[in-house]
Order: sequence, then C-alpha cells, then structure tokens
Amino acid sequence: MDELYQQLLEADEQSYLRIEGQIMTEWEKSGSPAMDLLLRRGKEALNDGAPEVAVEHFTALVDHAPNFAEGYYGRASSYYDLGLLGPALDDIRQTLVLNPRHFEAMRGLGSIMMELDRTADALELFELILTINPQSQEAKDTVDFLEIQLEGQAL
Repeated sequence: MDELYQQLLEADEQSYLRIEGQIMTEWEKSGSPAMDLLLRRGKEALNDGAPEVAVEHFTALVDHAPNFAEGYYGRASSYYDLGLLGPALDDIRQTLVLNPRHFEAMRGLGSIMMELDRTADALELFELILTINPQSQEAKDTVDFLEIQLEGQAL
C-alpha cells in the first residue's frame, strides 16, 4: 500500500484516477471470501437504494471482521443515506482509526462538516485529502469553494 500511496503522490492528472482505483481495490480485500461476500452484498444493497439492507450486511461484516475498515466505511455510507449522522460519524471515525489514509472517508466526513456548516473543519479535511491525493480534482474544487465561503464569512 505504501508504494501505491507514493505513486498517488507522484501521479499526474491522467494517472491519478487509475492509482486511486487500485488503492480502493486494495482497501476492499479483507483476506476472507466470506467477508468479501458481505462487503459485496452491502455495496450492492447500497447501490440498489436499500441502505437499511446494506446496514445489515455491513454490521455483520463489522461484527465478524472488526479490524476491516471497509465494513465501517460501508456502514457509515449506509447510515448517512438513512439520515443517521451520529452513527455515520462514529463509523467514519472508526474507519479512519483503522485506515488513517482513507481519503474517501475523509471526503465523506468533509461533506458532513459542510452540511453542518462547519466550513473550516471541512476545509481542513479536504486539504488533508490533497496531502494524500494531490491531483484529486474534486478535493481541489471543494477547497476553492470552501476558501471562498470562508473569505465571505470573514467580511
């Protein structure tokens, strides 16, 4: 993983998405076919618009593989879709405890901070993403947007 993160730091605008994808693929490897199946079912339920079903799959994954960050991240996404910000925040926290370089969890947390009008906190998170993934266009655009928002608040 360290090599992939180093490649991401050195990536250009054309290659960073490919490397991002490789990192995310590695994140999804639990080392257990049964846990991989729970992850896949949870993601499918989430993609099918059934976050309550996804929560069940991700909870089973977290129960059986408590050191696997993707279980918490998937459940956080499911909770968020259900409008349950407290549980979503708790699972994002645990995702980042287990995988401090999880830029997708940081993005999710940053989006929640924006939703809660915590602009400075959101800006800090998106700037942190850029220290890991400096070519992320979404993070760059969000930083620009948040900086303008904060400048407007300072006036």
